[in-house]
Amino acid sequence: MQDFTAGSTHALPSKIRKTTGRPEIDQRIRELVADFDCDTECELIEQLIMTAYKLAKDKITTADLKMLNRSMNELRYAARVFAGYRGIRKVCVFGSARTAETDPAYQTAVEFAQKMVAHGYMIITGGGDGIMGAAQRGAGKENSFGLNIRLPFEQRANETIHGDPKLITFNYFFTRKLNFVKESHAIVLFPGGFGTMDEGFEVLTLIQTGKTRIMPLVLVDKPGGTYWKTWLRFLEDHLERRGLISPDDFNLFHAASSIDEAVEHITRFYRNYRSYRWVGQRMVIRIKSRLSEFAVEKLNADFDDLLEDGRIVQGRALPEEANEPDIADVPRLILRPHQRNFGRLRLMFDAINEAEIEQA
Repeated sequence: MQDFTAGSTHALPSKIRKTTGRPEIDQRIRELVADFDCDTECELIEQLIMTAYKLAKDKITTADLKMLNRSMNELRYAARVFAGYRGIRKVCVFGSARTAETDPAYQTAVEFAQKMVAHGYMIITGGGDGIMGAAQRGAGKENSFGLNIRLPFEQRANETIHGDPKLITFNYFFTRKLNFVKESHAIVLFPGGFGTMDEGFEVLTLIQTGKTRIMPLVLVDKPGGTYWKTWLRFLEDHLERRGLISPDDFNLFHAASSIDEAVEHITRFYRNYRSYRWVGQRMVIRIKSRLSEFAVEKLNADFDDLLEDGRIVQGRALPEEANEPDIADVPRLILRPHQRNFGRLRLMFDAINEAEIEQA
């Protein structure tokens, strides 16, 4: 099974071993972790326990302790549910819970999900009705995840995902939103209200600032709809013209004119690109097939403005990537970008996917 884990793209900084400030407590924590037969990332488990120990010393409020404990439990449970599906790419679909089944946008969401599943993807939604229910109806229960939220008023999961082990109910919006982004390989927005706008702008901000990895973000409307056209005019008239965003920021998303265009935009992004991570200041892009020398030279010529220094080089896994042995033999493109213009980096990813492949 291929590993398409959608976690952090940044490597851990140079290690300074975490401590409680009391060597005897540190040793007892290490022994405790060893007693649980920890075999991977044991130091990180030790650090989690040390953090809990420090909470006891910090004398924070009971409300804060309850919030931290509950959020940690929610994150742990969600990670366990997703763990069995790491080798499958996933598309997160956002849209209004109020969209009726008679609305053309509803059927559009059904058909979009069906086509993504046919390409081997799974679907993640907020687990509610409307567009969410439509996407999960199209995907089917076996290919769906629902990330529901407890609200003051009753919110039951849609009929497709209700009762399924892949339905996760969160108490906090922030733990739920973290999982939407962390577990997705593409984001698709259908017409929606405050929640849809919130999720869309948050993902755009995270990609724009480099706080989450670059991925396709696609806008889909019903046939002949003007929802996203109006939204785009707002961005152009009130954000770009005032210098509040840059023209390159429009590369971070794509307004699709049809379901097929939306599907093709997502699948094309993963034509050769696989994943990336940061190793210090270097971006290491994992690809399926090596590029030709001509293609690498063209990338250097076309995207020289992105480089802090040096050149884009093709190589193998760096020593710092030793914790990912399953993809050690995957080809890499290694560069040191200035990390200021992720819209331009998004264009570079498109160029990588279109680039000439090295002939065997």
